[in-house]
Amino acid sequence: MEQKKMALIATKGTLDWAYPPLILSSTAAALGWEVQVFCTFYGLSILRKDLGGLKVSPLANPAMPMPVPMPVLVQALPGMEAMATMMMKAKMKSKGVASLEELRSLCLEAEVKFIACQMTVDLFEFKPSDFIDGIDYGGATTFLDFAGSADVTLYI
Repeated sequence: MEQKKMALIATKGTLDWAYPPLILSSTAAALGWEVQVFCTFYGLSILRKDLGGLKVSPLANPAMPMPVPMPVLVQALPGMEAMATMMMKAKMKSKGVASLEELRSLCLEAEVKFIACQMTVDLFEFKPSDFIDGIDYGGATTFLDFAGSADVTLYI
């Protein structure tokens, strides 16, 4: 039987949007699938050396459960993003959810192939030293060659 393949496109750069591509890719790799994650635009944030800057915003995120209902005006106040991020991280830790760093390490150990979109790297003037070791750089055609034969392709 041929090895299953999963192709993901990661486009978001917040704490809550960094989890789905890392959880899905680490799980698929653990199941023996070949996995590639194409990180473009803000999705490049999951490949940066320092993940500490990733935050979650309560503003314009109506599905985010808050401990108490908050009007939009309160959510827009300075410091609310930091508070929401702290609360989310504490909640994840209390529930035993792996950190982004742990998930990313699992992915790398399981040979998930991360591709940094070269166009986006150039656009935002990033340097290779901004990113973790062990990733590839390429354009859409690099990713599409793989995605065209993937069993599962997801846009996140």
